[in-house]
Amino acid sequence: MELRRAVEIRPEYAEAARVLHLLGITLATLGRFSEAVIELRRAVELRPDYFEAVYNLALALQDDNQLALAAETYRRAIALRPTSAAAYNNLGITLQLTHDFATAEAAFHEAIRLQPNFPEAHYNLGNVLKEQNHLDDAITSYRQALALNPNYADALVNLGNLLQRRGDLDDAITLFRRALALDPNTALAQNSLGNALKDVGDLDGAIDCYRRSIAAGGENWAWDNLLYTIHFHPAYDPAQIAREHENWDQLIAQALATSDRRHPNPRSPDRPLNIAYVSPDFRQHPVGRFLLPLLSYHDHANYRIFCYSDVRYPDDVTRSLQSAADIWRDAERLSDEKLANQIREDQIDILIDLTMHMDGNRLLAFARKPAPVQVTYLAYCSTTGLSSMDYRITDPNLDPPAINESVYSERTVRLPRTYWCYQPPAIVPPISSLPAQTTGRITFGCLNNYSKVTGTTWDMWIDVLKAVPDSSLFVLAPRSSLYRNSPRARMSSAGLDSARLTFADRVPFADYLALYNQIDIALDPFPYGGGTTTCDAIYMGVPVVTLTGKTAVSRAGASLLHNLGHPEWIAATPDSYVNIARDLASDLQSLAHLRTTLRAQMLSSPLTDAPAFARDFESALRHMWKEWCGQ
Repeated sequence: MELRRAVEIRPEYAEAARVLHLLGITLATLGRFSEAVIELRRAVELRPDYFEAVYNLALALQDDNQLALAAETYRRAIALRPTSAAAYNNLGITLQLTHDFATAEAAFHEAIRLQPNFPEAHYNLGNVLKEQNHLDDAITSYRQALALNPNYADALVNLGNLLQRRGDLDDAITLFRRALALDPNTALAQNSLGNALKDVGDLDGAIDCYRRSIAAGGENWAWDNLLYTIHFHPAYDPAQIAREHENWDQLIAQALATSDRRHPNPRSPDRPLNIAYVSPDFRQHPVGRFLLPLLSYHDHANYRIFCYSDVRYPDDVTRSLQSAADIWRDAERLSDEKLANQIREDQIDILIDLTMHMDGNRLLAFARKPAPVQVTYLAYCSTTGLSSMDYRITDPNLDPPAINESVYSERTVRLPRTYWCYQPPAIVPPISSLPAQTTGRITFGCLNNYSKVTGTTWDMWIDVLKAVPDSSLFVLAPRSSLYRNSPRARMSSAGLDSARLTFADRVPFADYLALYNQIDIALDPFPYGGGTTTCDAIYMGVPVVTLTGKTAVSRAGASLLHNLGHPEWIAATPDSYVNIARDLASDLQSLAHLRTTLRAQMLSSPLTDAPAFARDFESALRHMWKEWCGQ
């Protein structure tokens, strides 16, 4: 390169530092960051007070992922020019990448103090506030960035994501569409719009957005969202779902498989085993709640329990799970590759995924096959699609023996009774008397995730309301006037008074269970039925009507109700679903009796027998291990 040659010929030349600086910038522009660092360091050595060279050295170090040195070098630049808002802003970005959020926040504040009309600094401040869960302040920062630059697409998307988390779906969707109007091929905006449309029940729109995000080069999260969301859509049968997962595995996951999949774990069938669970949901979450009884009753003499946790904000459930584990590893800062290396180093025998394609999953660590036996369980009963995932856990009602198991990439292992073991929350409200005895009419209700409430579901619910005159329907749903009006219009078209439908906003968990005191009979959505919500309804004395379908997720209610001892609430067709709901509603005396006895029935059922469930689960794990030992 001519610049380098000029310095080599006349290194004593007074402008050598400037030439080296230009050379470093050129190399960085070409993406040759390590070489750029070398040349920029030479420039700084010649002129330690050369602010531009020090600043660009910090940038090159940041791009070369030498974050600690980058932060140190930005501070040197700031010492040379304390009024540089850009240096403070980039120092904040580097500190955020090292998860030093509080110090990064201070750097962004200083950048804004020096240059108040600096939209990137306001945006970056919003990012670091979001990381610290200061959501209202983050929203304010994003709004300020947009006031300074209304076409700031990243700020539009990040603000929309936070408004979605807060439940302001209409505003979030508007922001995502504004970002896409600026650039229709923005993968992140397409993915975010898909998430919002899914939350308001527009599954066709969501799936289309995820496919557009993938086509625009979106990262694996767009694939994850697509593969999870198709389970909610009535048009996708098991074979179609399997094909989509196989496509993902071939395009994304298989490339990560190591050529050497041998494991040094001793092939001793009966020895104590290292069992590991991987999840971002070791917290107040359905996964955390269902896992707690299993971890609490594991046989620690024969199973050493590891948890690899991606929990960002721990809570009481996190602490309870942590106390039940033998080894707890915080994995949030580990890449998938580094996590896989840690799992190998820990000599895990059986590695258990608890997330599948839901948010925060580590399937790309599983794709690297760090453990000899790999299992998926609990997130939702389906398939990961991973050719490196050996088994999936289910039960005889989720997956009856006659089903076609070829739709799963994993081998199916059935627990003998139940897939779920429910542990009631520590604090629950008292069960009210039957609401119909006070209101004079039956109130049906659904407190499931609203994305499960499909057009097929609404058709059944409208038929239920027709079959039970004067009854009402109570549905938990996100705040969205646009999408709440659609089902009301559907009811009016069916000749029903839309006033019979009441929507409730999402509430904190402490208030969620109390909502069941407003419901006489719970109605399961279709085709993705309830799991946690069904258990919660039963525990609060509310019977649940469910419809079985072709997928395992549509048979969740069947599994729970068989284990509870109430198979008569399981429908095989939409007509029988309506008839079951009508018959339950016709006998207030029986409903009132169920209100006072269902909790006791649940507590005496397999659904809450944690010691027996743990033995069943461990027996399944031992079976898998012995199969591997016999290979």
